[in-house]
Amino acid sequence: DKIKEEARLAVQKIKELNIRSMMLTGDNAQTARNIANQLFIEDVVAHMKPHEKLEKIKELQNKNFTVAMVGDGVNDAPALSTANVGIALEGGSHVALESSDITLLSGDILKVSDAISLSRKTLKIIKQNLFWAFFYNVAAIPLAAFGYLHPMIAAGAMSLSSLTVVLNALRLKTKNVV
Repeated sequence: DKIKEEARLAVQKIKELNIRSMMLTGDNAQTARNIANQLFIEDVVAHMKPHEKLEKIKELQNKNFTVAMVGDGVNDAPALSTANVGIALEGGSHVALESSDITLLSGDILKVSDAISLSRKTLKIIKQNLFWAFFYNVAAIPLAAFGYLHPMIAAGAMSLSSLTVVLNALRLKTKNVV
């Protein structure tokens, strides 16, 4: 297949997120290396059957790597379902779409880095929300229980905690949903 220009940019954007890219393909070694060179992917494994892709994913996970697999074909389905995060592209096979955790509805490979960035931001917001919820409740409830804080003020703190969590989560609002 001819390499799409957005594929080169997609790999570059993923590298900018400090993520190592690897190509697992059923193609022959020469074709795979040629494509990988054009995409600036250093790690390439060619002549892979679906079960070999699956084993490679497991091998990487056993080395404590978090693995995201991007694919769109029937031969990618086992690896998509085993990866920590399976990402399928719309327009791919039904079995790949069903095996993945995420389906990029636009079929745009550039959205892979957007999905990763959004998930990182979401996790950061979740951690912040947990901190603030615990901070308000751990501070206010014992003070109210021991009579150092009026129960109405503790209830207000609890409401403020919920409001803080909601407002913080709203920071994730994005125009371009993956």
